[in-house]
Amino acid sequence: MDHSGARYSALEYTAIPAFRDNYIWAISNGREAVVIDPGDARPVHTYLRARRLQLSAILLTHHHGDHTGGVPALVRGRNIPVYGPASEKIPAVTHPVRGKSAVQIQTPELIFSVLDMPGHTRGHIAFFLSGAPACPPRVFCGDTLFACGCGRLFEGTPRQMLTSLDQLAALPATARVHCAHEYTLANIRFARACEPENAELRTWQRQAEMLRAAGMPTVPTTIGHEKRVNPFLRLEEPALLQPLTTIRAARCDDRLAVFAALRAWKDDFG
Repeated sequence: MDHSGARYSALEYTAIPAFRDNYIWAISNGREAVVIDPGDARPVHTYLRARRLQLSAILLTHHHGDHTGGVPALVRGRNIPVYGPASEKIPAVTHPVRGKSAVQIQTPELIFSVLDMPGHTRGHIAFFLSGAPACPPRVFCGDTLFACGCGRLFEGTPRQMLTSLDQLAALPATARVHCAHEYTLANIRFARACEPENAELRTWQRQAEMLRAAGMPTVPTTIGHEKRVNPFLRLEEPALLQPLTTIRAARCDDRLAVFAALRAWKDDFG
């Protein structure tokens, strides 16, 4: 009998706030916890102490300090595995991994597929937890895909980022998107400039504003939801092409040109 559904459904997924708008994700079974992208050790220590949890592993999506800065303090004097991108120089990584490999954690019992996600950085990766029929899959995508947005291109190219986003868009519609920043309201404002008549986007703005007013995170969302409201996953929508050609005077000859023009507009938009 396959008990994987029960195993994954018993887990708790927590967004630990850090800095101004970061989220450090924690996956816990009530005894041990795995954390993803701990840029700051202090909120992680607070979370672990409050719940009497033991840290069992750390996953890193890329080398930026707001995602890796807390690792030395978290592993000091302890034998905690740290998984991170093999093609980026992160001194704390003990287990370098690449796309198409697997990360198996013993406690909590988890198996992640590693996805190559270049664009934001050259070696960015994501961790995909496929779950089971009774439990939705989840992707921990760092700074590649955000709610209603995508990451800036600090090191990669538009082509690389588009390929990475297409890979995420191909995941199941039910997959939960665990991104690493609370950028949603600003991203929605840009998305509405791109598609002012998108009714689902207007509804999402009201919901997101209510969540933030209550001090709640707007993530995770789902891949299916993002494909309905996120302009970076809607490059072929006629309503999206119109403002690019009229407001930005952009050439939209193909999907790559549309993405590059859209990302440049978002950079200027703020």
